[in-house]
Formats: sequence, structure tokens, C-alpha cells
Amino acid sequence: MASAQLFEPLTLRSVTFRNRIGVSPMCQYSCTDGLVGDWHLVHLGSRAIGGAGLVMAEATAVTAGGRISPGDTGIWNDVQKEAWEKVAGFIAEHGAVPGIQLAHAGWKGSTAAPWKGGKAVSAADGGWQPIGVGDVPFTDGYPTPKAMSETDIDRACEAWHSAAVRAVEAGFQVIEIHAAHGYLFNSFLSPLTNHRTDAYGGSFENRARFLLRVTNDLRATIPAGMPLFVRLSCVDWVDGGWALDDSIRLAIQLKELGVDLVDCSSGAVSPTAKIPVGPGYQTAFAAAIRAQAKIPTAAVGMINEAHQAETILRSGQADMVFLAREMLRDPYWPGRAAKALGVKTEGLLPVQYGRAW
Repeated sequence: MASAQLFEPLTLRSVTFRNRIGVSPMCQYSCTDGLVGDWHLVHLGSRAIGGAGLVMAEATAVTAGGRISPGDTGIWNDVQKEAWEKVAGFIAEHGAVPGIQLAHAGWKGSTAAPWKGGKAVSAADGGWQPIGVGDVPFTDGYPTPKAMSETDIDRACEAWHSAAVRAVEAGFQVIEIHAAHGYLFNSFLSPLTNHRTDAYGGSFENRARFLLRVTNDLRATIPAGMPLFVRLSCVDWVDGGWALDDSIRLAIQLKELGVDLVDCSSGAVSPTAKIPVGPGYQTAFAAAIRAQAKIPTAAVGMINEAHQAETILRSGQADMVFLAREMLRDPYWPGRAAKALGVKTEGLLPVQYGRAW
């Protein structure tokens, strides 16, 4: 059998991933009051059974007002934490590392699920006024946010702290801070959206202050052996916006604070951005940050094929690959990738499924 870097273990702090394949966090918009149930157990559990090294739960709100939609997952109370315990335990039982992406939607909150139009949700339908970096809506049809005061920022920091404590108690072994896709942290980072004149606006240092403050607190809060990831929108894809050099500069600071991996995505802070979507279109960001910030990275975005994933890793562009849509199409993609690369599937997939492989 051949050797493939895709199926080599990776150790970050005290956690070893059985391979370099991660299930990217993907919103399901399928909860009531932030509470996960059978859907998430089966959805995430099947990807663990399918052989991934990391199974990352979707953007999970640290406050009720931090949800994208009324259907989002949450971890702002203990009932939600207890529901997550079964999911995290099942993932770990089947050989994958359970991770959770902690998030706050900011100005993109109180919107409907994509298949329900994705625009503002009224109070009658369970909506709320979101808070954000300013008081301007993301785009037409989105709710008008309340600009966060410094007291609001303090409260949000406390919510992130409490959510991280609950995530550890629920059995998650990796925490990822969501600082991408136009949500709260990304909207503070980008000069396109952050027009504040206080300590959280203006200079690069001020725009990064909120994220760095939470990152520093979470690193001190979670166990020393637990990896901490940050997902970034590495570029805004708009002239004058956040650029790759900014991401490299930020990644250096994140590494100094004890972040273990940068998850390299892009875009979604501006509705006018023109993004050249195609196979591996964000991989160059992971490569640049890995090389220049000297921090492990994950490549994500239309990584669909085994040899493509192997080339990304073998050429030193990233340390992991995260798959999203391809994992929705095929939870057993790791098994298919192993076959394509000539790697044995014994031990990767459940013995109950051995006849199929």
C-alpha cells in the first residue's frame, strides 16, 4: 500500500488527529432555542464513522442574540451543553476528534435560513435586533443592527468565556473561534465595515483588539493541552478591504497568544465582492500564512478530490484540509480518498462496513 500524507496523524498540543481530513463547520439551521438533537447526532456522527480526523460542529452561538437564524445551534446555557455532550461523545467514540466553532453573527443575525430566503426575521417569527460593529445593515433586506457599546463588547467577551467553559465540559477537544464570513469579529477586522472611533476602530491594532482579547481569554480558559483554532476570512475580495498581508500580520499575533491553527477561508463581509470561486481557490492563503506566520493552517474551499487534497499537503501549502460540501455529498469521502491514494481502509472505517470496502 502507498503512503499518503492525507492519512498521516497530526498532533497539536495533546490532541492527535488520525488523519489530516477535517469536516468543516456547516450550519444546518435545524434547532429550536439553540438545542441540538437527533439531526446533529446523525449528521455529525456519520462523518465521524466515515473516517474524518476532525469533525467540527457548526457555528454555535455564544448568546441567543449571536445566532445567524432562529434555527442556529447554541451553547449559552447548560441545557444546550448537555445536549452537545451526546454528540461530542459519539464523535470521539468513533475515532474522530470532536471540535466546535464558537460564533457570534453580529450584524448578520436575525436572518432566515437560506432555503427560507435568508433575509430579516420579524419579531413575530422569532427575530431580534442584532448588535454589530455599527448601525448599518449588511445589505438590503437585512435587519438594522444596534452599534455595540464598549459595555456590549465586555458582555460579549464574557459570553465567549462562558461558552468555551461549556464546550470543554461538553467533551469537545478543539475550539475554533469564528472570525470570518462577515460575522461579528470579521466585521470588526475589516476596514470596509469598521468605522468606529473608539478603542475598537481605526488602526489595525484597534480593529483586531476585540478578537485578540477573546483569543487571549480563551487560551487561558481552556485546558493547556486543548488546541485552539481561528477561522479567518483571509481577504475581503474588495479593493481597500482586509488583505492577505493583514491576515499574515494577525496570524503572527494569534500564534503569540497560543492559537494552534488558522483555518483559511475568505470573503462574505461585503455583498459586492466578486469571488473567483473554483477548485482550491483559497489554498494560496493557507500556504502564505503557513510560510510567513509560521503557524499550522487548514485549507478549505472546493477541495473535492483525493489527489488534490494530497497535493495541498505534500507541497506544504497546509497541514490539514477541511471539506464542506463534499462531505455533505459523501460522509465516507475519507474511505474513497484512501482507495484512490492506495491507502488501506482497515481501521479507518467501521468493521460493520468492511464488506463495502
